[in-house]
Amino acid sequence: MGTWRPRLIALDIDGTLIQWVEGQGQENETIAPAVKQAVHRALDGGAQVVLASGRSIDAMVPVLHLLDLHRDEHVWIVASNGGVVVRYPPVEVVHEERFDAADAVRAILEEHPTALVAVEEYGVGYRVSHEFPPGELSGTQIITDVEDLVAEPVNRVIIRDPAATPEDFVALGRRLGLHNTEYVIGWSAWMDLSPIGVSKASGLARVADALGVGADETLAIGDGRNDLEMLRWAHRGVAMGQAIDEVKREADDVTASVEEDGVAVELSRWFPAQP
Repeated sequence: MGTWRPRLIALDIDGTLIQWVEGQGQENETIAPAVKQAVHRALDGGAQVVLASGRSIDAMVPVLHLLDLHRDEHVWIVASNGGVVVRYPPVEVVHEERFDAADAVRAILEEHPTALVAVEEYGVGYRVSHEFPPGELSGTQIITDVEDLVAEPVNRVIIRDPAATPEDFVALGRRLGLHNTEYVIGWSAWMDLSPIGVSKASGLARVADALGVGADETLAIGDGRNDLEMLRWAHRGVAMGQAIDEVKREADDVTASVEEDGVAVELSRWFPAQP
């Protein structure tokens, strides 16, 4: 890569900055000291660091504080898999994409009638058809009829079926087609529905444009299916060591696992610690 060094660094959260354990939730999150130190070396080296996650805004802000990213100036957040682009502090929604999810939700529930449905409620938590398993959603869960959840355009819909597998949902998405809707499958039977063309990559492109940075100056690190577009978009897309094979195949490189401080390993290539 010669003298290339990233000016924009996009970091996924769960499984990248923070070890994600099903059922553990977001109550006791920590970021390894080596990772935080590497992120701050990148900041000191002139790079912009952006968190890009499937999480809601409210669930991302505590991670900004863990990393101490907001010390001197506003920082950018790509939330809800690209559906919402935010500056912080305070929370300023710069861009939001919404879509009519009603048909897609009905089609999914025909095959998974007991699946849980959630829609983000800014500053509160989520409106949900039924309560999600402990620790899976941040904030308050407000029980709401499904038809009311999707009566108006939304930025994202979460479908969760604790009785199913990720493979079940992958097959479901292929089978239904879900026209006019983007979808990504998580580590569990968790499906995020979003507007066509919306992904972490589309959100990052907006941030990069605002910062005057190009994709050719961007490093992205992630571990999940919802990171694929981001890894392809960035000049250098890096998969975490524990990522599924599908993500590793699409990445330009693979770093160490989250347990082995993979983000620090990758960032140290471009922003090494001083001896």
